[in-house]
Amino acid sequence: MIRIRHSLITKRHEELIELVDQLGKQYVEPIADKMDRENLYPRDIMRKLGENGLLTPTLPREYGGLGADMLSMSLIVEILSRYSAAVGILAEVQGFLVAHAFYTYGNKWMREELAPKLARAELIGSFALTEPCCGSDAAAIETRAERRGGEWVINGRKIYITQGLYADVYLVFTRTGPKEARHKAITAFLVRRSNCVEATPIDVMGIRGTGTSEIRFNDCVVSDDDMVGKLNEGFKIAMEALNIGRLAVASSTLGLSEAALMEAYKWVRERRAFDQPLMDFEWIQFQLADMATYIETMRNITYETAYALDKNLPDAYAYASMAKLVNALLGFNIVRTAVQLTGAYGVSMSSKLNRIYRDFKLMEIGEGTNEVQRRIIYRWLSKALE
Repeated sequence: MIRIRHSLITKRHEELIELVDQLGKQYVEPIADKMDRENLYPRDIMRKLGENGLLTPTLPREYGGLGADMLSMSLIVEILSRYSAAVGILAEVQGFLVAHAFYTYGNKWMREELAPKLARAELIGSFALTEPCCGSDAAAIETRAERRGGEWVINGRKIYITQGLYADVYLVFTRTGPKEARHKAITAFLVRRSNCVEATPIDVMGIRGTGTSEIRFNDCVVSDDDMVGKLNEGFKIAMEALNIGRLAVASSTLGLSEAALMEAYKWVRERRAFDQPLMDFEWIQFQLADMATYIETMRNITYETAYALDKNLPDAYAYASMAKLVNALLGFNIVRTAVQLTGAYGVSMSSKLNRIYRDFKLMEIGEGTNEVQRRIIYRWLSKALE
């Protein structure tokens, strides 16, 4: 394992890294290829992570967490992603897009009963935001919650929803006003799985085994008690969750990049060409040196972003977009180079690098595409330079 060295890492972080790495080796690594081949959802692994407080580390211990900081979350996702990016992303969605939102914005029951069950993976949750009409433009969603008597009735479609196929509860973002109002008329609701929820699996090229699906809500009836946060303030919840989600994706790309470097290093150390080890060729050494340099660059921006989010710094949202963008750009170059260094083996279906390559492509899309991150960063820049 690549040793993590950084000024923000404390003794407590080191102990957490050791625990996550141990669980990764024992439980995640043995099933990672099977998850990818069979699109297998790892329910038992989710429970194991939940038992150890690793799905919601920032929640207090009495709510199933560790009472830890945002850097701890980043480290958990990073280490898990070394073994399986799918498991790393599942931890992010379960803990930081779903459980964290219910804990932070939900009512007393959501905070004290629902969030701890999600933290322990006794229940599985989904973050239902993206729609067929609008992925990058979340303010344009069309799923609607209409007031009928004393209840709300939800109708609409969500797509590419992680864990949607296996979720017990959904955090659903709906339109509760005219479409022209965009983000000012979006409200979040808790929707429990029932006959009104129709989930259809979507077969994806990477991050497999995560229960990705299309969800249809057909006259799902919810009450005011199921509202998460306030009426027409759901967009704020979604964006705050996505800022954390972007840090998580940056952490996952860091873990994937580390895994790619380790795979390439093992290969060139053992492989011979022209009567000498590949490792002896200076060009090979330079490639590995570049990969290591990129990884440490990624590490710095990722951990500093975690610090900024912890301190609630005003520019933290921009740092989260920068971290996701930089890690996607540098990391993809690392993975591509690793595949190139391993030759035909790297593209074979039996190669871990094959899975890493496919997983990595989705990192350029999930939680906002590279283009969306650039848009956010430019807006931040234009204000900073005024």
